[in-house]
Amino acid sequence: MKHHHLPHIDLLNHYQFVTFRTKDSTDDFLFKLYAQNKPSPEKQAAIDAYLDSSNQGAYLHGEALSQLKHFLCQKDGELYKLICFAIMPNHVHMLFKPLQSFSVVMQKIKGGSARLLNELMNRKGSFWAKDYYDKLIRDEKHFQTVYRYIQQNPMKLKENSATKVAPPSGSERFYGIYE
Repeated sequence: MKHHHLPHIDLLNHYQFVTFRTKDSTDDFLFKLYAQNKPSPEKQAAIDAYLDSSNQGAYLHGEALSQLKHFLCQKDGELYKLICFAIMPNHVHMLFKPLQSFSVVMQKIKGGSARLLNELMNRKGSFWAKDYYDKLIRDEKHFQTVYRYIQQNPMKLKENSATKVAPPSGSERFYGIYE
């Protein structure tokens, strides 16, 4: 049975959950996860679990973390209404409401941040993997589930490593990994 990727749903003023990762985080094991014949949520959970434990393409720490955080916050109100995000060492989770077409928002997030991070790291070429995972938020329960997932995602690393995690405050929208 041949599988096709579903098109991205592009609805203005509807919340979106997005995960995108560094290009160098992709490896044969990750491609095997993609090839599995599992429902999308199960497959994405397995991919996220692998990314959380992998050091492949783990560039998002120190100054890169700070610059990416600033970039994503700076685009709030211009590209999207930002609800929250988590920057992991090799991937990013975001919850937002697009203010422009979804494809344009993703192109500007990934393109603009790639230029910034490549310059910072004195790199060239693709920074982010070409694809990304996105899910349109269906209802309030789904919104709360995604919000908690993003909020708690960095805590998984705290439990599995010596990495320190910024404790989320009541009003914090950013959850990231700190050295």
